[in-house]
Amino acid sequence: MNQRLIIKFPNSISVTIKREDLIHPFISGNKFRKLKYNLLQAKEENQETLLTFGGAYSNHIAAVAFAGKENGFKTIGIIRGDELRDKIATNPTLQFAQDCGMQFEFVSREDYRLKSEIPFLESLKQQYGDFYLIPEGGTNELAIKGCQEILTKEDEQFNYICCSVGTGGTIAGIINSALPHQKVLGFPALKGDFLKDEIRSFVTTIPDENWELITEYHFGGYGKVNQDLVAFINQFFEKNNIPLDPIYTGKMVFGVMDRIEKNYFPAESKILLVHTGGLQGIEGMNTKLRKKQLSIINAHV
Repeated sequence: MNQRLIIKFPNSISVTIKREDLIHPFISGNKFRKLKYNLLQAKEENQETLLTFGGAYSNHIAAVAFAGKENGFKTIGIIRGDELRDKIATNPTLQFAQDCGMQFEFVSREDYRLKSEIPFLESLKQQYGDFYLIPEGGTNELAIKGCQEILTKEDEQFNYICCSVGTGGTIAGIINSALPHQKVLGFPALKGDFLKDEIRSFVTTIPDENWELITEYHFGGYGKVNQDLVAFINQFFEKNNIPLDPIYTGKMVFGVMDRIEKNYFPAESKILLVHTGGLQGIEGMNTKLRKKQLSIINAHV
């Protein structure tokens, strides 16, 4: 699991990729970290069912479905988009989750926005009985606890820690465990700067000046890619034999390489990139790209 790739650059800058994607074949990277303590808590509460939320190609939905199967839980996925109920067979993520035993409830995008509201959650309990709730993306206090274990003693040498950002849980855990001499850089997969407050709510140890969100590498927003990003992912895989997902880590690695070219990092910087997994999403993205008759991602998972 602890496989790493080290890339050397001019000015004695080095980039090391921490392969969190290799933790588990189906619950990779940050999803494994986020679920670790939530699964233990669910068992402690004698819960039999996990219920969570996600979109059509959600890494989180796939991970919860497999984790439930592996740990003896029933799983329920509340899926954004009621038009998807007849499209499971053509969606590799949903098909995988269903094969793992996950039961789906497809809801409209309007209803999905109510996922944190008490009345909506109570209606789900009336429908499905008692369950252990895992938020969309898996981010809660126990998820942060798991993500704080990403950095280890051998990572103390780095002065920059970089990761992709979705719901903010992974970077919050990394910030909490980073050392004073380290700066944590987050590369959001979504447009906008709104995640800062969410991240601050989970950060316990390090002031704002020790972390930063770099927001210009979202490639149009969540789930959006262009052919420059696809070409970069394919070239990176061909050169380094490391697959990158197009939603999260691919954008982060692109951003770091672009920043190195633009002399953002001082000479002799030691940069750690956290590969958070998400590779199951490549197949779904390629389905979209083929429909548009565009180049696909050739990175083999």
